[in-house]
Amino acid sequence: MRAFLNHRWRSAALAASCALLIAAVVTAATLSAQTPTTPPPPSGAVLSTTVNVSPEALGASPPGANWPSYNGDYSGRRYSSLSQITPANASQLRAQWVFHVRNSSDLEVTPVAVEGILFISAANDVYAVDAAAGRALWHYSRPVSEGLIDDASQHHSRGVAVWHSRVYILTDNAHLLCLDARSGHLLWDVAYTDGNRNYGATSAPLVVHDKVLVGTSGGDDGVRGFVAALDAETGKEVWRFWTIPGPGEPGSESWLGKLYLRGGGTTWMPGTYDPDLNTIYWGTSNPAPDFDGAVRPGDDLYTDCVLALDPDTGKLKWHFQFTPHDLFDYDATETPVLVDAPYQGTPRKLLVEANRNGFVYVLDRSDGKFLSAARFAEKLNWATGIDASGVPVRTGVAPSADGTLVCPGFEGATNWYSPSYNPATHLLYFLAMEDCATYFLKPQEFQEGRTYYSTGIKHPAGQSPEKILLAYDVISGKFAWRYRQIGTGHSSGGTMTAAGGVTFFGDDAESFEAVDAESGAPLWHFHTGQLMHASPMSFAINGKQYVAIASGSDVFAFALP
Repeated sequence: MRAFLNHRWRSAALAASCALLIAAVVTAATLSAQTPTTPPPPSGAVLSTTVNVSPEALGASPPGANWPSYNGDYSGRRYSSLSQITPANASQLRAQWVFHVRNSSDLEVTPVAVEGILFISAANDVYAVDAAAGRALWHYSRPVSEGLIDDASQHHSRGVAVWHSRVYILTDNAHLLCLDARSGHLLWDVAYTDGNRNYGATSAPLVVHDKVLVGTSGGDDGVRGFVAALDAETGKEVWRFWTIPGPGEPGSESWLGKLYLRGGGTTWMPGTYDPDLNTIYWGTSNPAPDFDGAVRPGDDLYTDCVLALDPDTGKLKWHFQFTPHDLFDYDATETPVLVDAPYQGTPRKLLVEANRNGFVYVLDRSDGKFLSAARFAEKLNWATGIDASGVPVRTGVAPSADGTLVCPGFEGATNWYSPSYNPATHLLYFLAMEDCATYFLKPQEFQEGRTYYSTGIKHPAGQSPEKILLAYDVISGKFAWRYRQIGTGHSSGGTMTAAGGVTFFGDDAESFEAVDAESGAPLWHFHTGQLMHASPMSFAINGKQYVAIASGSDVFAFALP
């Protein structure tokens, strides 16, 4: 699952909302937001009095004035059609406002923008914010859950989904909440796991057609992963695809006895969707127990996979496994980016993924055919390469009782922080991590309420992790440039790119940065003074382009003067 855990402050849950021009916060804890009295917006601003996000709006690609989903659109490219900010003027960007969230010290959210309103999640809370002024319109508050473990106990939320006049959020204990987008009032609350307290949720949901697609965290904790579709109107379950096959099902030979109930393969980041193929693409996490492969022989399907599923039925169309029989916690929950581009001279519908195992893959997303893989991690000793069928050529490196040095380390060569793709440059941008770790093996029995790693890892003394912004040319199969970062390697900021020719990302030195999308040349940065653990987005109001990113406990918005 997550490569490292960030400390957060667990504050008392705040309830109620801020009026648009009043900075008072009501402190009575409630489970539903109050409807604020909203005065007129500032002069010149356009603020929607209604929210109605149609399926057509969700399917718009690339996004423009709105950013209606976690990745901006279904493709996962995080590419905006807005072009006001260019390499020539990016140095003039100025902070427009800062919105402070009181119940989180390390936000991982990407805001969703709809007609001048931003929807921002933090822990189990949701804020509606005037996108021009950065002031709260309403606030839904729900206490964090007690008794959770591992990632879920950090109470992270990476964002919301919107559909018509509704807002959806996953809670830390794997409930799907539906809110009225106009007031923040709770409409319904549905638990979608079996009550095993090792389950959690950190992802933003994804709406496809009239269904809300959800997953869970807990892959290191002995749960059975799945992707589920819930009816967007009622919350009733429509279908569920289990990522760990049950007895007698294809792939079940790895899961002896009842281990299939503890096998991991969780789905803790949102997938992507191709409307033309009517296919969703969803990544799965590592197998459990993480470091003890003896109890789970074989490939351990469907862990470390990208799954191609029918969004109407949940039926599996195809799968591709990046790291069979994973011993290193190399989740495949990185964004499967959908790109239409020529491959070796022939137009193809491609899926491109920079994977945690240190290779960037190109697949044909129509049928899952492996096309190519390129190594991007400089420190890599678990495999010598990827063969012609897409299978890693292993070196035999494995966790041991005395400890084994493995590269990439526990965080992986990249992780959940978002990549982006610019169709003008044909470049995929993503942050890489150069690091190693010593892996230890000690078999353990599953216990609810405890992690299920079968021991752990240790960071080698004197070794300093390094973050690098990479640009991979999907057409040529070569890396165009590398932009090495200065920092501790403890950030997890993602990327975004736009039609103006600028790529934005959260760097490793507590700054929001802009580089030339073609050359990687630095253009501008803003020091927030807080580590980045989120990915940027862009929106427009009255023709003015903004870019925004969460940093620490704040959301920052920037624009040209």
